[in-house]
Amino acid sequence: MNNLPSHVAIIMDGNGRWAERRGLPRLAGHLAGVNRISSVVTSLLTNQVKYVTLYGFSSENWNRPEEEVKGLFQLLEERIDREAAEMHNHNIQIKHLGRINGLPSTVQNSIQRACQLTQNNSGPVLNFAFNYGGRHEIVDTARKLIEQNIPADRIDEQVFAANLYTAGIPDVDLVIRTGGELRISNFLLWQAAYAEYYFTDVLWPDFTPRQVELALAEFGKRKRRFGGL
Repeated sequence: MNNLPSHVAIIMDGNGRWAERRGLPRLAGHLAGVNRISSVVTSLLTNQVKYVTLYGFSSENWNRPEEEVKGLFQLLEERIDREAAEMHNHNIQIKHLGRINGLPSTVQNSIQRACQLTQNNSGPVLNFAFNYGGRHEIVDTARKLIEQNIPADRIDEQVFAANLYTAGIPDVDLVIRTGGELRISNFLLWQAAYAEYYFTDVLWPDFTPRQVELALAEFGKRKRRFGGL
């Protein structure tokens, strides 16, 4: 396939609705969503996508029912070590995007183990945005620049980008949102400034490798102008 994106970011939406339509608790939908991740990531990497960013838990998701949030954290703890080992076997580097200090200590430990295990891998990069918010990232970057005492006249887009959570990673080429909603939900506001967007009604647990192919094919039809003619 020609004209493939280098960096694909996915808003994995629709887990709760997937479960509700089947008369299941919402957490069953999140489990189904977690089970979907491996096949989608594998499909993207097979198509030579070098960077994948998954939106797992936003800074606004804390407003969900406490039982659901706790269930999500428990699910992450149960799965991340196993998934990290699998990614490590495929030379994939895992990075975390977001405010890790705001998470329960057990979740922090799981994420840190995954990142440390894969930090020296030289293959594709999988960014896991958990407790992430685009506005938080921009604020955190501004604070970082102030702490470094960088003079205002030396701050430009390159300096700012070099201090984002995604420092060293190219901007997003394609943002995919599942679940039928048509918004970006505070996701990668800086990095996706000139990304192409692909919205689908397919709920995340039903987003198969075939759906990945459709999204990549649609991207291949786009003519990216980056503000030009």
